[in-house]
Amino acid sequence: MEITGKIKQIGETQTFGANGFRKREFVITTDEKYPQHIPLECVQDKVDLLNNFKVGQVVKATVNVQGREWTNPQGEVKHFLSLQAWSINLLEGGTPVDGGSDINSFKDTNDDLPF
Repeated sequence: MEITGKIKQIGETQTFGANGFRKREFVITTDEKYPQHIPLECVQDKVDLLNNFKVGQVVKATVNVQGREWTNPQGEVKHFLSLQAWSINLLEGGTPVDGGSDINSFKDTNDDLPF
């Protein structure tokens, strides 16, 4: 699944547990009639992808939908959903962070030049 929009917020890297599980959250605001503010996360080695981005840049994030179940101490079962980004590409020009192709949807490629 791909989500395109402007980076609204980038959080700090968080580390959990004895194994050092790392997570970093960020929010993308979509550009549509009713903009959506979509929270995404990068985990483990993908956390470092966000080091090359800043608030205000337009990006395309490729994500996996992750669901999990947890039973609290009272025996109640809870379900959680997250969108984990594994690729982030800059759309306003520049070099993509993950080595993928740069998709510049804002550039006018309809010119009349013969070459």
